[in-house]
Amino acid sequence: MFGPRITTVFQSRWKALFWSASMLLTAYCSVPSADEDTAKPKVEKHVNPWAKDGH
Repeated sequence: MFGPRITTVFQSRWKALFWSASMLLTAYCSVPSADEDTAKPKVEKHVNPWAKDGH
């Protein structure tokens, strides 16, 4: 596996705090903010030019 073994992480309080802080930082950096979705331009619905009723 990647990283340290779980049994060695929790042998020390400081190692456990460092590990949990790194997990929180990873989660914070990997989830996009809600503002990024509003920056995208709105895509209009495609209109079929060959449709008889104009839809």
